[in-house]
Amino acid sequence: MASLPLLPDAASSPKFIGIARIAAAGESLREGHNVEYFSLGTRSLLSRVVSRRNLPFTWAINPYRGCEFACKYCYARYTHEFMELRDGADFEQKIFIKQHAAEMLRRELRKVKRGQEIALGTATDPYQPAERRFEVTRAILEELAKHSGLEIGIVTKSNLVTRDAEILRRVGENNRIFVNVTVTTMDVELARKLEPRAPRPDLRLEAVRQLNLAGVDAGVICAPVLPQITDRTGDLEALVKAASAAGAKYVSANPLFLKPCSAAVFLPFLEEQFPALVEPYKKRYQERAFLPKGYGQRLSQLMAALRRKYGIGDHNSRSGRTTYAVAQMDLFGGTVGANG
Repeated sequence: MASLPLLPDAASSPKFIGIARIAAAGESLREGHNVEYFSLGTRSLLSRVVSRRNLPFTWAINPYRGCEFACKYCYARYTHEFMELRDGADFEQKIFIKQHAAEMLRRELRKVKRGQEIALGTATDPYQPAERRFEVTRAILEELAKHSGLEIGIVTKSNLVTRDAEILRRVGENNRIFVNVTVTTMDVELARKLEPRAPRPDLRLEAVRQLNLAGVDAGVICAPVLPQITDRTGDLEALVKAASAAGAKYVSANPLFLKPCSAAVFLPFLEEQFPALVEPYKKRYQERAFLPKGYGQRLSQLMAALRRKYGIGDHNSRSGRTTYAVAQMDLFGGTVGANG
C-alpha cells in the first residue's frame, strides 16, 4: 500500500514522538468523498481515565481516531493535534483505523478490576462509516463477549449499532452493558446542518427501539444542547416524547462544551447559519469552555419535568453516578491520555 499521503514523513521528522510518529507511519487504506482512511498501529487500546471528577467509567476505548460525522460542535477535534494534524477539517477527513484492536484488548483486560466501567466511543463514534468496512468495533465486542464481570457503556449517533444487536446481547449475558444513542434534535433539517454525515434522528431512535427489543439496554443522550438553537422547551419536549415512544430506558441532556479547537469550526458555522448568535456565543464562551452552572441547572429541571410527563427515566437513576453525558464532556476537557 502507498505511504500515507499529506502527512509528515515519520523518518524525516525526528521531532515527532509517540502517537504523532505512529500516525505519520500509517498506510493509506482507502479514499472517498474527501475522506481518507489510514492504518494506525497503537501500543494500547485501553486508556485509563484520569479526572478530578467522580466519573462513572475508569477506562476508555476508541476504535478510531477522527470521526467522519463532522459534527460542527465536536469537542474531540483536538485529539488530532496529538498527531500534529491541526487543521480542523483533518479530524473528519483523515480517519485512523486502529490495528489488531481485539488482540490488544484481550491482553489489556487483565488490568480492569471488577466494578471498573469501560466506555466505548468517548472521542470518536465507534459506528461511524468506517466501521461498515473495517469492523473494529465488532471485533472488540466479540472479544468482550468472551469475558464476564465487566461494565461497558457505548455512545453512538449511528443506527449501524443495530447490526451488532446479537453480539451486544451476548456481551450482556455475563456483563453489564448499555448503549447511549445521541440525539441532539428531532428537526431533521437542523440535524443535517449540525451533524452533516450522521444518520437522521428518527433512524437513531429506531435503533434505540430495536436494541431494547433485542434485550440490550439503550437510552438517549441529548448532548450537546445548544443555547438558542436546540434548547427551546418545545424542541426538548419533542425529543423526550420521541425517546419515550421509542422505548428508551432513559434520557438525559447536557449543555454545549466549547473548547477553542471546537470554536474554530463552530463559530464560522454560526456565522453562516445563525449570524445573529455569533456575538452572544463569543461572550458566553470567551473565558471558559463551559456555560455557567445556572444554565445547566435550568436544563436539568426542565428535563426532569419532561421525563415525569412522558414516564421515562434519567440516566442517573440507572447508576446513581454522574451522567454519561456529563462525564464524557469532562473527559475531553483534557483528562484522558493520548492513546484514547
